[in-house]
Amino acid sequence: MANKSNFTADEWKKILEAPLLAGFAVSAGDPSGFIGTLQEGLASAKALAAAKADPGADELIKAVVEDLLTPEGRTAARDGVKELIQGAQLGEIKTRALAELGRTAAILNSKTPNEAKAFKNWLNHIANMVAEAGTEGGFLGFGGVKVTDSERATLAEIASALGA
Repeated sequence: MANKSNFTADEWKKILEAPLLAGFAVSAGDPSGFIGTLQEGLASAKALAAAKADPGADELIKAVVEDLLTPEGRTAARDGVKELIQGAQLGEIKTRALAELGRTAAILNSKTPNEAKAFKNWLNHIANMVAEAGTEGGFLGFGGVKVTDSERATLAEIASALGA
C-alpha cells in the first residue's frame, strides 16, 4: 500500500500537482468562456470528492485527496502549478502540463509500480470529467458538443504522457 512515505518531498509535491494538471491540460487545450471554466473547475473538485467518498478507492489516491484537502497540501499543489505555468503562453501551458504528467508517471512507475496504473487511470478520469463538464458551441446550451475535437486530442495526449 503506497502513501506519502513512499516518496521524497519533491516527488510527493509532483504527485499532489498531478490531479490539478490533468484538468488544467484539458482546459488549456481548448479554453472555454467564464462559465465553461467554472464548470471544468467544479468537475475537478467533484472527482476529488468522489475519490474521498469511495471506500474502494486506491490507498495512494486516498492519500493524495486527503493531503489536497489540507491547507498545506492545497497550497503546495497550487503553488507548484503556478510555478509551472508562470510566464507561459496558453499553448505552452498544455505542453508544460503534459510534460509534468509524464514525469509524475515515471515517479509512480519507479516508486509504486503496483499502484501506478490505478493512479494514472484516476488522472485520466479527472481529465475526462473536465472535458465533459460543459457544452461547447451551440446556442444557449442547445446544439453544442460535450467534448470537442481539441479536448479529445488533449485527452489522448494526457493518456500518452501517463503511459496509460
